[in-house]
This record gives sequence, C-alpha cells and structure tokens, in this order.
Amino acid sequence: MSANSPHSASDLTSSHPLLRAWLARPFPAVMGILNVTPDSFSDGGRFDAPERAIAQAKSMIAAGADIIDIGAESTRPYKGAQPVTAEEELARLRPVLPAIVALGVPVSIDSMKSQVVAHALEQGAAVANDVWGLQRDPAMAETVAAHGAPVVVMHNRTEVDPEIDIIADMLGFFERSLDIAAKAGIPAGNIVLDPGIGFGKTAEQSMTALARLDAFACFGLPLLVGASRKRFISTVVASEPQERLGGSIAAHLIAAQRGAAIIRAHDVAETVQAVRVAAAIEAQR
Repeated sequence: MSANSPHSASDLTSSHPLLRAWLARPFPAVMGILNVTPDSFSDGGRFDAPERAIAQAKSMIAAGADIIDIGAESTRPYKGAQPVTAEEELARLRPVLPAIVALGVPVSIDSMKSQVVAHALEQGAAVANDVWGLQRDPAMAETVAAHGAPVVVMHNRTEVDPEIDIIADMLGFFERSLDIAAKAGIPAGNIVLDPGIGFGKTAEQSMTALARLDAFACFGLPLLVGASRKRFISTVVASEPQERLGGSIAAHLIAAQRGAAIIRAHDVAETVQAVRVAAAIEAQR
C-alpha cells in the first residue's frame, strides 16, 4: 500500500462518481458484509431477522464501513449452498433494504439474479455485485446498464480444477465479462473486478490470485478483494471461520499493497483500522 492512490488521474475522471471518491483515497474502501440468509458459510442465520440486520448495518457504519453489501441468497464458495427463487430472495430483502438505504451509506446488492438486482437498485441500492461476472443471468448486464450503476464483476468457476493456470483462467473470464458489459452499454468506468477468492479455486489458487493481483492491472479497472474468513486461511493455520480474523487481515493488507481499491470484510472495525494504519505508516516513507 502506498501513500498515494495507485490509480491515475485518467482512471479517476473516467470512473463513476461513487467509485471516483474511493479511488482518490490512499487506502481502500471497506465493504461490510451483511448476509440476510440462514445458510451463509460464516454467519448464516445471525442477521436473517430484520431488526438484527438493520442493527448490524448501523454497527458496521459506525465502525467505518464505506459500503454495505447485502446478500439474501448464500453464494458461499463451497458446496452446500441452497439455491432460492427470486421471490424468496426478494422476500428476505424487502423488510431490510429500505431501512438500510436510509442510513445514508451506499448499499450494494449481492445477487446473481437480474430481477433482484433491478428491485434493489430501484429501492436505492447503489452498486450491483454479481458473483458470476455478468455471465450467468443473460439479463444482468442490460439491467445494470439501464440503471447506470457500478457493478462488481467476480471471477467464478462451476468446478475446481487444480491443474489449470488460474491466472490465465481469470484473465480469460474477465475478458468475456468485459465484452458482455461493453455490448450492454456498461461504461468501463462503472466496473470493478473481483478475483473471487475461494470461488472455483483450490486454496493454493486463491493464494496465487492474491499474490499475483497485479496481473489484473492490465484491465485498468479497480479491484475488489474479499478474502474474509475464507477456507484457504485454515490450510495455513487450522481454524474455523470465526477464528480467521488474523488471516483475513493479512490477506487484505497484501491485496491493498497490490492495488485493491475495495476490501470486502465481515470484521469491519478491524479491517478499517488495519488498512488505514498501514497507509499512515507508508505515508512516512
């Protein structure tokens, strides 16, 4: 992490205003994770009651979250997530979304369904977060374009393949996603790339993606990294999801050093402190 923004002036002027504000800072924005689901891998069921979800959003904002990322269907990067219909996803969102939007901090909607994304954006959400990088729902890119919203394009794979060159696979995936985005009319300045740590990857491939994050600088787009509590941490030091704060912070600081503009985390206060202290130290070089 450097004391100066890793993004050029041209990057800033061409970016969506919401992204531009984050890119101009010497430390990454922090996206707080809010799962209003019963089965998310780390905190499933903790915030599926509306009053608890709203209280958690307030707590993350008080801790310094720049964005609240709301998900109403588990997109856990491991086997076992239960698919839900768009109607069920919307039923989980409706009691909480307006109240959280009203808190005044930008909200992103973590969904792979265009119907859900459209509803959330119409209700005041500011960002779409698609864990299938515009490549699963054929209407997703057009929905995002119609609302003029920034979109997080995440790399994903249906199956893990330890034999592939994961960086080459990710580069090819992002090229396809960006082609879809361009054809739908999504401006490049509205796009954020996410390497999808833990999704369709072995633990080693997830760590490779983090170590070689600068391989994606060729796209000239901001990067979001969400390594929070992911399973690869436990392959280094045995741990359950709630015991992976140290590993999450380590991964996120490395991501920030390699240019990540947004960090997606469960532990907002600790992550905000870590990225801001690291930036302050670097500023003294």
